[in-house]
Amino acid sequence: MPGDDAAGDADFADFVAAHQGVLLRLAHALTANPHDAWDLTQETLARLGERWDRRRPDVPEAWARTVMVRLNIDRVRRLRRELPLLGGGERAGTPVQHAGEAEGWLVEALATVSPRQRTALALRYVEDLDVRGIAERMGCSEGTVKSQLSRGTERLREHARHHLPTVPGSTRREDAVR
Repeated sequence: MPGDDAAGDADFADFVAAHQGVLLRLAHALTANPHDAWDLTQETLARLGERWDRRRPDVPEAWARTVMVRLNIDRVRRLRRELPLLGGGERAGTPVQHAGEAEGWLVEALATVSPRQRTALALRYVEDLDVRGIAERMGCSEGTVKSQLSRGTERLREHARHHLPTVPGSTRREDAVR
């Protein structure tokens, strides 16, 4: 029925308007690159739009985040295969910009951790998921999630120790991290 298609399109447009910013922030945390974040967000919304009228779950926001995380995992795997063949590494010289509330140093720090650590950290601290929820989204064991969170957090601490200014009145750089 034509009326149902128009209602579904309007419903999807409302969803995009309400959640695009949140999805973009998650994508930026996952990719640590504003260009890749836009691409990931658009691909996520395109996938959702294709199936919106047929398979919409009760909580489309969670569905969108799950699709985004899985697309990002696929993107990282594809890059890992393709970059050695092209003779390139990480995109050198691409400026890292911060998204939303994330401070610039944090986005830079996230760019230094592995993609799996970044995914686990983003799901924990941006999406506020517990270990079980992260494991489900990433498709791995809870032990793997705990390991990725621990190693990623330690890398962030190291980055902060070397890049954050000291707290006024303190003589130790480590005090700025606490």
